[in-house]
Amino acid sequence: MTRRIHSRWQFAATAMLLLAVCFTLAASAYGQAKPAMANTITPDPSAYEVASVRPAKPDCNFTTYGGPPGRYTARCTTLWGLIYNAYPYKVRSYQDYPPGLPAWADKDRFDVEAKTDDDTAAALQKLSADEQQHLSQTMLQSLLADRFKLRIHYESRMQPVYELVLAKGGTKLKPLPADQKPGWGRSLRGELEFHRRTIADFAQFLSFSNLVGRTVIDKTGLTGNYEIDLKWTPDDQQGTLDAGPTLFTALEEQLGLKLVPAKDPVDTLVVDHVERPTEN
Repeated sequence: MTRRIHSRWQFAATAMLLLAVCFTLAASAYGQAKPAMANTITPDPSAYEVASVRPAKPDCNFTTYGGPPGRYTARCTTLWGLIYNAYPYKVRSYQDYPPGLPAWADKDRFDVEAKTDDDTAAALQKLSADEQQHLSQTMLQSLLADRFKLRIHYESRMQPVYELVLAKGGTKLKPLPADQKPGWGRSLRGELEFHRRTIADFAQFLSFSNLVGRTVIDKTGLTGNYEIDLKWTPDDQQGTLDAGPTLFTALEEQLGLKLVPAKDPVDTLVVDHVERPTEN
């Protein structure tokens, strides 16, 4: 049995995977927290029309998220995993649990199925990847508010961060022509590609992927889009005969960028209230 989900714009207004465990990026999944809407969607796209939340099988051991525009499916997920999907720009890393999150939120497993009506799904198909991404997150926020009674706020707290700055000698990157549209990116173990993306996008990805363990703030002053191709040897493979540079060294040698430890105010997600999900 499924339950209708009603629009909660007031909740979405207070906020914005682990989109994929391997951090493969869709076109511009990073870089715009609130993209401008190019199309008007009717009916209200702020919530899924119907949704089902059920306990996952006790022996489930593989978590998945995703679905085409207008549909969302999560298997063997925790509430914390859903929150991480819904607020990727406000959570520093998957290990960085927000204050107020109860222990069961990263223990109990659920299967989630949600969908919009056919007209809204068709309208979503016509939007850009950025717009689809933003609306998918907004709709998941509404689902969490309705089914888990999730209420959150943000606090600015001083946190250890890395500032991304120009290395000695300056950047080795060359800006692309301004008329080129933003491209895509991907990250594999020890390798990262960004095509036609900004340095701010790159810094945001370093934060979101937890590759360096801290929020990364762009202080380079660089504007425009760049091609980024970065290769390094992960820390647990350092010391082997064929080991390459660390990520920090590769940033300087290959891109002419440097990560400098600092402290900076960082918006932190705080959980005010949450409940186990209501029955379908």
